[in-house]
Amino acid sequence: MVQLLVIIPCLIYRKTGFIGPKGQRIFLFLRGVLGSTAMILLYYAFQTTSLADATVISFSCPVFTSIFAWIFLKEKYSLWDALFTSFAIIGVILIVRPPFLFGSNTAGMVENYSDHLKGTLASVGHALFAAFTLIILRKMGKSVEYFLSIWYYVVIGLVECVIVLFILGEWRLPYCGLDRLFLILIGLFGLGGQVFLTKALQIEKAGPVSIMKTMDVVFAFILQIVFLNNVPTWWTVGGALCVVASSTGAAIRKWCQSSK
Repeated sequence: MVQLLVIIPCLIYRKTGFIGPKGQRIFLFLRGVLGSTAMILLYYAFQTTSLADATVISFSCPVFTSIFAWIFLKEKYSLWDALFTSFAIIGVILIVRPPFLFGSNTAGMVENYSDHLKGTLASVGHALFAAFTLIILRKMGKSVEYFLSIWYYVVIGLVECVIVLFILGEWRLPYCGLDRLFLILIGLFGLGGQVFLTKALQIEKAGPVSIMKTMDVVFAFILQIVFLNNVPTWWTVGGALCVVASSTGAAIRKWCQSSK
């Protein structure tokens, strides 16, 4: 709702309309459905597992993007991409710590393993849906105004959230005070992140932007320690290094290719 109230004046000011070009509407619709589903899964992951774990696993998105680009956009998928994929998988395994590999060792988890696993699966789901969203955005290219793309994401996300809330029977007003303030801040910060990232990709190559975005992991670790008093385990740190190395390596390789 907060993002909707902010994005409408932007669309009116830029005179882009609210529907989009005729040939791109199906892609805009899919972008809205997949993007909003990815965000719902990420918020669920934040509630069921640690902030650092959910953030790190969601960073396997570039790996899935490379695979989907190879399948749907016929882009090249090399041995380097396979290596980066392997690094990401190893990183996720270190964070998840499946019992058949690590036994019953769940030291350092603030939640029980069942919740941790649910949060992990939600984070992986977020990475998959976010990768599909990036493929659709790449397919549309610059033929669609970026505010219009965010508009579809916001409207469809609002409808999707209302439907899910009614199905779960969780439709109620948030508690007074800080809860309402935090929800408004989520809307504003979420919209700010979308706008800045989209604008960054317009004025800079995807490689440097992707590399800078890996700072999300660093910020997640710092904020989790400072505000939630939850120190990440060494397994999470090791997994984070693998995933960040995978994402950074893939971004640098794409950057070098585009520079050539």
